Amino acid sequence: MRMINPHAAGIDVGSEKLHVAIVNGPVQVFDTFTESLYALRDMVLAAGVTTVAMEATGVYWLAVYEVLEAAGLEVCVVNGAHVKSLPGRKSDLQDCQWLAELHSCGLLRSGFLPSAIIRRLRDYQRLRQDHIRMASAHIQHMQKALDRMNLKIHEVLSDLTGVSGLRLVRALVQGVRNRTVLLELCDQQILRHKRERMLKALRGHWKDEHLFALRQALEGWEFYQRQIADCDQQITRVLQDLAGPSAPPPPDAPTSAAPKRLQHNAPHIDDLHPLLLRITGSQDLSALPALSDYSVLQLLGEVGTDMTRWPTVKHFTAWLGLAPSSRRSGKRRRREKRFRGRAGQLFCVVARTLARSKYLALGGFYRRLRATRGPEVANIAAARKIAVLFYNTLRYGLQYVEQGLQRYEETYRQQCLRRLERNARQLGFTLVQGSLSNA
Repeated sequence: MRMINPHAAGIDVGSEKLHVAIVNGPVQVFDTFTESLYALRDMVLAAGVTTVAMEATGVYWLAVYEVLEAAGLEVCVVNGAHVKSLPGRKSDLQDCQWLAELHSCGLLRSGFLPSAIIRRLRDYQRLRQDHIRMASAHIQHMQKALDRMNLKIHEVLSDLTGVSGLRLVRALVQGVRNRTVLLELCDQQILRHKRERMLKALRGHWKDEHLFALRQALEGWEFYQRQIADCDQQITRVLQDLAGPSAPPPPDAPTSAAPKRLQHNAPHIDDLHPLLLRITGSQDLSALPALSDYSVLQLLGEVGTDMTRWPTVKHFTAWLGLAPSSRRSGKRRRREKRFRGRAGQLFCVVARTLARSKYLALGGFYRRLRATRGPEVANIAAARKIAVLFYNTLRYGLQYVEQGLQRYEETYRQQCLRRLERNARQLGFTLVQGSLSNA
């Protein structure tokens, strides 16, 4: 094999040891302490190394990557499944040598890694999602404690952590037992439509052990709400750094449409929509179907704003895991399931909202495909269409205009008619409205 990168090195990353191999050089072993990372950096720089390859092993590679990146080295982080060692040669020493040899011949391709500030945003958002998941467990604990006391509050209310639900739970923890007093804590709309059901739901068995469990679950939920609020403050600071100083809008700038309603668990960030517009270069991604400011914020934290990292939109959708993959050998061809990372999963989540849309063209596409191919295929296909719009908007400045469900249905009807006419001509028939006549 012809050597392309003569100044290459390979690192086998572990939780305790780092095995480093330089092309045509010995293997050296380092600890994973910070001082050892700096010693590793100085060693590869002194050896004239310009590019380093290593596998993405858990979270252990992140500290090594940041030190080498700060030193100006080109770091190639590869998928371990793509770097299979030869049979009978599996050891840490041979792994780093194999990485160095492959990288020196230009046979390794780095995965996508966003910029440092996008990685900061991603870390805060992923931590926030962890807090949301842990808070949801405490909601279930509150529901369980209420069920043990046969208080069916969460059967009447759609959201136990809404305004009325939290008032009732806090009053129960504080010792209020009078059903009439508890009922008056509910919102007026609940009193108007669900008064009798709520009055029945507030009668139960008061037991100290279950009230203790309810109080602890409430305190746990409130704790994670404070953690989420702290994450929102950090996310706001990163967004302001990304957006840069604000500039006054030009006098002829079009007025943006009203932002879509924020989903449950959305961050409480002042001027989130203007911040996102400044980050994306005035490209309003929330105007795309099924996307809101919250979902756009989550997607930017995973993929960033630089779409040139993917040469074409097909590369982007394949990286997301939303495009079919095939494996062919001779006459044999079989499909291969792609790995779908967090970004691809986010597009699939937002695509599910199309099932409830009444006027969106993509909603009609989703429902038509769901009826013939099933919900899973329809969800992935709709998610891919949203991803294509997302890519084209950020890279080419696509100005999306919603055509509406009626326009989509008419276009689909015309396509069906053209397909029927073509099939009729091939069979020797002439398509006439209402019947088929022999040519």
